[in-house]
Amino acid sequence: MSLNDPQWGRKGGGSGGNQGPPDLDELWRSFNQRLNGIFGRRGGGTPGGGPPSTRQLGGGAGLIAILILVVWLASGFYIVDESQRSVVLTFGKYSQTTGPGLRWRMPYPIQSNEIVNLTGIRTFEVGYRNNVKTKVLREALMLTDDENIVDIQFAVQWNLKDPEDYLFNVRRPDEAVLQVAEAAFREVVGKSSMDFVLYEGREQIAANAHKLIQEILDRYGTGVNISAVVMQNAQPPEQVQAAFDDAVKAKQDLERQKNEGQAYYNDVVPKARGSAARLTEEANGYRQRIVANAEGESSRFRQILSEYSKAPQVTRERMYLDTVQDVMTSTSKVMIDSRSSGNLLYLPLDKIMQMSAGAIAADSDTSRAPRADMPSSFGSDGRTRDGLRSRDREPRP
Repeated sequence: MSLNDPQWGRKGGGSGGNQGPPDLDELWRSFNQRLNGIFGRRGGGTPGGGPPSTRQLGGGAGLIAILILVVWLASGFYIVDESQRSVVLTFGKYSQTTGPGLRWRMPYPIQSNEIVNLTGIRTFEVGYRNNVKTKVLREALMLTDDENIVDIQFAVQWNLKDPEDYLFNVRRPDEAVLQVAEAAFREVVGKSSMDFVLYEGREQIAANAHKLIQEILDRYGTGVNISAVVMQNAQPPEQVQAAFDDAVKAKQDLERQKNEGQAYYNDVVPKARGSAARLTEEANGYRQRIVANAEGESSRFRQILSEYSKAPQVTRERMYLDTVQDVMTSTSKVMIDSRSSGNLLYLPLDKIMQMSAGAIAADSDTSRAPRADMPSSFGSDGRTRDGLRSRDREPRP
């Protein structure tokens, strides 16, 4: 009989029946009939409306047990994502590691599994939370090698490389990573000077801390891989910030003056070196020229000496003529003294050379007139060329 039946709780099913609680025997018979119908047996309760038989009770309990067993076995199915690995435990002891996909294990309490994300990047912030303005001084203040205090904030990014070590070797691996990172960074900072930490050594300190953190975690067998260590900020404590700002400005002035001096050096020194090199080259050229002239003169003198030893008179005449030619080349006027008459002759060589140049130009031009006669006088005293030619030259002594 259904609980939703309007005749529920009434005997005989008539409209005049008494109201009352439902008959438990009738309910049990109805339940057994339904179960028997499921397993292909004919329905029907026990005769006379008595309590269910042992056989009927066994059939219902078996069905319930089968349902419970199916549900228990189905609880062993689980899904592992591509970025995850599943560690299967048998009675709490490591059994195997499974890859991504649909997996099955023996249900609890025989087996259990732990799903671990291998590719996800996790980040720990040391010395601050969310941003560098939210400081945690207990973590940020560190002591340097020169006994100064610095305020440092850095972040550590890490992932997993071995899920078995991560789950079983360390009780609280996330906290262990945080403590190791802070301890390693304090060690690296404690071996460095304050100026090195604040200014030029930030990248070097982060690299050294990264290496040291990974070494310690590998020694502990945590199964953690440190992917990056980033120093977010490094500065002196707030109480002495103004003094350090003055020191920074002084250092900047020093660098500026050094740069200006280097620029002046780069401007002056190359010019001085160029002038010195030019003077050196000129001196070398002068030396080579003088030496070459001296060698040439000495060679010419030896040749003249050789010829002089062969014909002294001829060589003397030749040397005299060459000397006179050299002298006459550099002058335009010649004064000649004649011993016989005591008259002083004037020979205008510059006019003679000009006239000779004009005569050569006239000969080269076919359209020009015939050459003009030579002038009749050579100087202001009115002496003619014929008069000069008629003079008897005194023989050379």
